[in-house]
Amino acid sequence: MFYFELREGDNDVFAELLLAREEEMDPESFFDLVQSIRHRVQDTFTHGTLIEAIAEELEQDHAFVAIVDERLTASVNVSTIDDDNFLGSLEPEEDADEDGVDYRGIFVEFHGDGSRPN
Repeated sequence: MFYFELREGDNDVFAELLLAREEEMDPESFFDLVQSIRHRVQDTFTHGTLIEAIAEELEQDHAFVAIVDERLTASVNVSTIDDDNFLGSLEPEEDADEDGVDYRGIFVEFHGDGSRPN
Protein backbone atom coordinates (compact mmCIF):
# COMPACT_ATOMS: atom_id res chain seq x y z
CA MET A 1 0.00 0.00 0.00
CA PHE A 2 1.28 3.45 -0.91
CA TYR A 3 0.15 6.71 0.70
CA PHE A 4 -0.27 10.17 -0.75
CA GLU A 5 -1.24 13.52 0.73
CA LEU A 6 -3.16 16.51 -0.57
CA ARG A 7 -2.84 19.86 1.21
CA GLU A 8 -4.79 23.05 0.71
CA GLY A 9 -4.49 26.45 2.31
CA ASP A 10 -1.99 29.05 3.34
CA ASN A 11 0.18 29.71 6.39
CA ASP A 12 -2.83 30.39 8.65
CA VAL A 13 -5.58 27.98 7.59
CA PHE A 14 -5.11 24.64 5.90
CA ALA A 15 -6.64 21.24 5.27
CA GLU A 16 -5.02 17.96 4.41
CA LEU A 17 -6.31 14.67 3.11
CA LEU A 18 -4.56 11.29 2.92
CA LEU A 19 -5.05 8.82 0.09
CA ALA A 20 -3.94 5.23 -0.32
CA ARG A 21 -3.28 3.22 -3.46
CA GLU A 22 -2.15 -0.36 -4.02
CA GLU A 23 0.04 0.51 -6.97
CA GLU A 24 3.05 2.76 -6.62
CA MET A 25 3.12 6.10 -8.42
CA ASP A 26 6.16 8.32 -8.45
CA PRO A 27 5.72 11.77 -6.86
CA GLU A 28 6.06 13.68 -10.13
CA SER A 29 3.34 11.60 -11.81
CA PHE A 30 1.07 12.09 -8.80
CA PHE A 31 1.67 15.83 -8.92
CA ASP A 32 0.92 15.97 -12.65
CA LEU A 33 -2.28 13.95 -12.17
CA VAL A 34 -3.46 16.18 -9.31
CA GLN A 35 -2.72 19.31 -11.32
CA SER A 36 -4.69 18.06 -14.32
CA ILE A 37 -7.68 17.27 -12.11
CA ARG A 38 -7.35 20.62 -10.30
CA HIS A 39 -7.44 22.55 -13.57
CA ARG A 40 -10.57 20.67 -14.58
CA VAL A 41 -12.54 21.04 -11.32
CA GLN A 42 -11.29 24.20 -9.58
CA ASP A 43 -14.01 26.50 -10.91
CA THR A 44 -16.95 24.10 -10.62
CA PHE A 45 -16.48 21.84 -7.59
CA THR A 46 -19.29 21.61 -5.03
CA HIS A 47 -17.36 19.96 -2.19
CA GLY A 48 -16.32 21.75 0.97
CA THR A 49 -12.71 21.95 -0.22
CA LEU A 50 -10.84 21.65 -3.48
CA ILE A 51 -8.82 18.69 -2.17
CA GLU A 52 -12.07 16.78 -1.49
CA ALA A 53 -13.12 17.31 -5.10
CA ILE A 54 -9.73 16.14 -6.35
CA ALA A 55 -9.78 13.13 -4.01
CA GLU A 56 -13.20 12.09 -5.30
CA GLU A 57 -11.93 11.99 -8.87
CA LEU A 58 -8.77 10.16 -7.79
CA GLU A 59 -11.02 7.53 -6.19
CA GLN A 60 -13.42 7.22 -9.09
CA ASP A 61 -10.93 7.12 -11.95
CA HIS A 62 -7.45 6.34 -10.62
CA ALA A 63 -7.72 3.57 -7.96
CA PHE A 64 -7.05 5.76 -4.93
CA VAL A 65 -8.88 5.48 -1.61
CA ALA A 66 -9.35 8.62 0.50
CA ILE A 67 -8.61 8.05 4.18
CA VAL A 68 -11.39 10.05 5.83
CA ASP A 69 -13.07 9.98 9.24
CA GLU A 70 -16.30 8.58 7.80
CA ARG A 71 -14.45 5.36 6.97
CA LEU A 72 -12.94 4.79 10.42
CA THR A 73 -13.85 1.45 11.97
CA ALA A 74 -12.22 1.95 15.35
CA SER A 75 -10.45 4.64 17.34
CA VAL A 76 -8.31 3.65 20.32
CA ASN A 77 -6.71 6.03 22.80
CA VAL A 78 -3.30 4.65 23.86
CA SER A 79 -1.38 5.69 26.95
CA THR A 80 1.21 4.32 29.35
CA ILE A 81 -1.43 4.82 32.08
CA ASP A 82 -3.93 1.94 32.08
CA ASP A 83 -6.97 4.07 32.87
CA ASP A 84 -6.23 6.33 29.88
CA ASN A 85 -6.54 3.46 27.36
CA PHE A 86 -9.98 3.16 25.83
CA LEU A 87 -11.98 2.54 22.69
CA GLY A 88 -13.14 5.92 21.44
CA SER A 89 -16.56 6.74 20.09
CA LEU A 90 -16.92 7.29 16.36
CA GLU A 91 -20.41 8.75 16.74
CA PRO A 92 -20.69 12.52 16.26
CA GLU A 93 -21.01 14.57 19.42
CA GLU A 94 -24.50 15.85 20.18
CA ASP A 95 -23.26 19.43 20.36
CA ALA A 96 -21.52 19.24 16.98
CA ASP A 97 -22.58 21.79 14.40
CA GLU A 98 -24.27 20.98 11.09
CA ASP A 99 -20.93 19.99 9.52
CA GLY A 100 -20.26 17.43 12.26
CA VAL A 101 -17.47 19.54 13.74
CA ASP A 102 -17.49 20.05 17.49
CA TYR A 103 -14.55 22.43 17.61
CA ARG A 104 -13.15 25.44 15.80
CA GLY A 105 -9.61 26.76 15.63
CA ILE A 106 -8.58 30.35 15.29
CA PHE A 107 -5.05 31.64 14.92
CA VAL A 108 -4.54 35.20 16.06
CA GLU A 109 -1.34 37.16 15.88
CA PHE A 110 -1.07 40.21 18.14
CA HIS A 111 1.50 42.89 17.56
CA GLY A 112 2.01 45.02 20.61
CA ASP A 113 4.47 46.03 23.22
CA GLY A 114 4.04 42.81 25.18
CA SER A 115 2.72 44.58 28.30
CA ARG A 116 -0.73 42.93 28.19
CA PRO A 117 -0.94 39.91 30.52
CA ASN A 118 -3.30 37.95 28.27
